[in-house]
Amino acid sequence: MRKIYMAAGMALVLAACSGEKKADEQAPAQAAPAAPAATGTVHNVDMVLEGTKYLYKPATLSIKAGDIVRFHNRSGGPHNVAFWADSVPAGAAAVLEAAMPDQMSPLNGAFVTEPDAVYEVSFAGAPVGDYKYYCLPHLAVGMVAKLTVTP
Repeated sequence: MRKIYMAAGMALVLAACSGEKKADEQAPAQAAPAAPAATGTVHNVDMVLEGTKYLYKPATLSIKAGDIVRFHNRSGGPHNVAFWADSVPAGAAAVLEAAMPDQMSPLNGAFVTEPDAVYEVSFAGAPVGDYKYYCLPHLAVGMVAKLTVTP
């Protein structure tokens, strides 16, 4: 299933680079539902290249519903944060969709290209459970991690 998501993500990236629509061809933008306000702790996750390994540091993280996670591009970018739809709790996809800015596709955050740039995701209203995620450009070399939301 993950290979399908990776192939679909790559196809979306290639399609996005294939050309621009004229202003009169673009579909009207629809407003995404507003994410609930985060009220919890801010957690930091570094996205790094150490030697020949691409990593999220830490690779496992436990947070509470309502917390915020800031993903920092420390080295080896571009990086992003993408969640597997089949590896998040029931109801989590809608919460993540509302909380992830500038998505390339559902549950697939924008590339963070600048050194020390940050991609922030709020887990306000997030269901309890495990959230497995990956970096699209570095999935093939094992850049994966897991976040657990607790009550």
